[in-house]
Amino acid sequence: MTETARNTIKSYFDAFNGGDTDGMLACLSDDVAHHVNEGNIREGRAKFADFCAHMSRCYDETLTDMVIFASDDGTRAAAEYIVNGTYLETDDGLPEARGQGYRLPAGSFFSLRDGQITRVVTYYNLADWIAQVSE
Repeated sequence: MTETARNTIKSYFDAFNGGDTDGMLACLSDDVAHHVNEGNIREGRAKFADFCAHMSRCYDETLTDMVIFASDDGTRAAAEYIVNGTYLETDDGLPEARGQGYRLPAGSFFSLRDGQITRVVTYYNLADWIAQVSE
């Protein structure tokens, strides 16, 4: 069970790093709950896809130094990584985008059922990101 969970999370992040939203969506359950850092919970694949489209427009990101953890029963997992990004287009309520680069630690927590992700929670330090893109 642990290996199945780890493989699902690895596939999800491999798709992220490859810019493959469809690949990410394939890892999610239809009723996925997406808990966005500093944001609301979005439910369902369609809202997750909308979020990905928005993020791709505003940010170009690659995740490195990935470490994936999974519970013995395969129902929960977590990952810690470094976000390496470029701020492409100004996001509502955030500093103006001018192609600034940033690098910050982040983490995600997951619930899984039948080999699919049912919950995604992502955390990073927004104040750190703002400081980096405001320099």
